Amino acid sequence: MKIVAAQLNPVAGDIKGNLNKIKGAYKKHSSDAELIVFPELFITGYPPKDLLKRPYFLRCVDEGIEELKEITQDCRCGLILGAPVSVEGEKKKLLNSAVFIYNGRKIASQPKSFLSENDFFDERRYFIPGKNVRVFEHMGKKIGLTVSGDLWMGADRKNCPAGKLVSAGAEIVINISASPFCIGEEEKRLRFLKNHALKNRVPFLFVNQVGGNDELVFDGKSLYIDENGRISKAFRGFNEQVELVDTESEAAQEREITEDSISSVYNALVLGVRDYACKCGFSKAVLGISGGVDSSVVSAIAVAALGRENVKGVFMPSRYTSCDSRELAEKLAANIGINLITISIDALYEKFSEELSGFIKPESGVNTAFENIQARIRGNILMALSNENGWLVLCAGNKSELAVGYTTLYGDLSGGLGVLSDASKTMVYRLAEYINSGSVTIPREIISRAPSAELRPWQKDTDTLPSYDILDGILQKYVELSMSPEEIIESGYKEKIVYEVTRAVVKNEYKRRQVPPGLKITEKAFGDGRRMPIAGRYL
Repeated sequence: MKIVAAQLNPVAGDIKGNLNKIKGAYKKHSSDAELIVFPELFITGYPPKDLLKRPYFLRCVDEGIEELKEITQDCRCGLILGAPVSVEGEKKKLLNSAVFIYNGRKIASQPKSFLSENDFFDERRYFIPGKNVRVFEHMGKKIGLTVSGDLWMGADRKNCPAGKLVSAGAEIVINISASPFCIGEEEKRLRFLKNHALKNRVPFLFVNQVGGNDELVFDGKSLYIDENGRISKAFRGFNEQVELVDTESEAAQEREITEDSISSVYNALVLGVRDYACKCGFSKAVLGISGGVDSSVVSAIAVAALGRENVKGVFMPSRYTSCDSRELAEKLAANIGINLITISIDALYEKFSEELSGFIKPESGVNTAFENIQARIRGNILMALSNENGWLVLCAGNKSELAVGYTTLYGDLSGGLGVLSDASKTMVYRLAEYINSGSVTIPREIISRAPSAELRPWQKDTDTLPSYDILDGILQKYVELSMSPEEIIESGYKEKIVYEVTRAVVKNEYKRRQVPPGLKITEKAFGDGRRMPIAGRYL
């Protein structure tokens, strides 16, 4: 069978725009194919969230399905797409379904059985699980449909939807998905697909969404696996791709398809920034450039995403800013080809200090309140430039700082998007080295210099924090692996440091609740991916 897999980039809520993508691909490829397949909930964009609770939105979905029926009239090519489907007679109950349309009719609708409930997904808020599977025939081929997480169940024919479909006679299983990127996810998908194909001795076609929607980045990387578990077609990652899969003639590929994890992280962040800006109506971005590694990495990512002419850097020195920072910020801006605006914060800081001198008493020249005033002045400057010019403010804070509160609310946390919110400091250094792998974009001195907020004389991050290799090791175990402090201590970390770090994570929950959305690249990101009480005592 000739099947076109449409790995495309929808916009959440944009039913009209998503329909136009479907119609465009169908018009272009229907004469060459017998079936064209689109990803999970493609008509709504994924995830549509509480739009699914709005009756008018669901009416628009139904009207869109009617339009798709019309374009398939008198055509030999069928169409499969993901859509919310109301339970007959119960409009308030929805099924996350793969819908098959052919020759002007809706032939079949296969609901998702295993609803996603982890991290950013709360599908039981919107959907009820499907209970049955059915095989349908098209062009002499018996086809089984599954939706996203149904494929992640084991290949046991008794409980697994894919296995049940094969038992019912399916000769090929198609999975439509909106599976977002995170480190290690690609290998997991490939393992499951190969296992299903080998256990069931049928080919599997996995069609995944691509593009960024809010915090999530979908990498695509659709696959066709033959009945022997071999890769016959591998789609590019982080790009739209619409391509024909001929199930009768595709030759297995023996090449390695998985990317190095750091290149995948970089590509995910570039796509995430590009789509967040574009889908929110921004064409240009601005960020503070300090001469440090975080802002340097974000600058390079922003240029890759939006183009150097659309990225503005702002250097905001104070009396505590070193000459090295100025020189390195200027050198970075020259290397990546962006305009660097310099605005001193000293006069503003002096005025704040004068007005607050009766209320805030500096200790040894400067205290935390005055340090944070500097960061908040910088945040205000960036937001003023954003208001005046319509620029998206990019926040450069990393996951390590965000975890322990080593960042200023309404200061360096100001912005529309946290580019590195899910990237640890050690990951940021790896990204810097990756960005420099072609040519030296980020000056070597930025990568090698000791990190500092430069909010007081001779300040270093290590005055307040453990070294980042130790800090990130503890945070990875506590935040991402949900280990207790006692378990982390048993794994080899010092008790005093473990308790200091984990207490800081708990204490700063209130800050994280107020930060901009951040791009997700690990299995456990802050934000919707980790829901903890603010006023709690649980450590």
